[in-house]
Amino acid sequence: MATVYETTLVPSKLDLLATWLPTRAWYTGAGGAPHLEKVGGFRLDDPEGEVGIEFMAATDTAGDRPRTYHVPMTYRGAPLDGAEEALIGTTEHGVLGTRWVYDGTRDPVLVERLCALLLGRAEPQAQSQSDTPNPAVTRSFAMAAAALEPVEVGDGPGGTDILVRADGGAVTVRVLRALRPDDEEPDALGEVSAPWRTPEGEVRGRYVVALRGAT
Repeated sequence: MATVYETTLVPSKLDLLATWLPTRAWYTGAGGAPHLEKVGGFRLDDPEGEVGIEFMAATDTAGDRPRTYHVPMTYRGAPLDGAEEALIGTTEHGVLGTRWVYDGTRDPVLVERLCALLLGRAEPQAQSQSDTPNPAVTRSFAMAAAALEPVEVGDGPGGTDILVRADGGAVTVRVLRALRPDDEEPDALGEVSAPWRTPEGEVRGRYVVALRGAT
């Protein structure tokens, strides 16, 4: 189980994201630096205990209307070989020292754990507590598959698509980047749904959707 430390992080995750988000194809801010607040998310455990895995919901209030983004991130104690373009930044952890923070959609550990979650083989964990399952995170997957094997990853306006091979054919695992409550995809093969906070109260929606074939 991953340990969540009560300690300092300099710069903070939100500070790193404020610089990184505007460089993304799916960012829809009106210009200027975003003003971010963490509003939800969850974690998954790395079975090897080496990589921190977080799926964060962060709301940008800098523009004409709030926009909530979904950013999967991994935290590593050393650089990930060949992933320079996926690096969000580095930060100093009060206990663990320097941590390399990556866009998790490009980290094979997060992608493997996300596929395991869709297949019901990984248990979502609370975002800010150690050894605490998060039952508010739900998943479904309608295809019988022994495994999901990642093939390629690409960004688009709708999010980040991870093409995977499955026993029943190709599947696109789409990491939705703009979170919307009660957003539906009638042709979805599966999904991961979780809550996040708004000024009006808690809402929930899809963080990830699985679609049949290559999109």
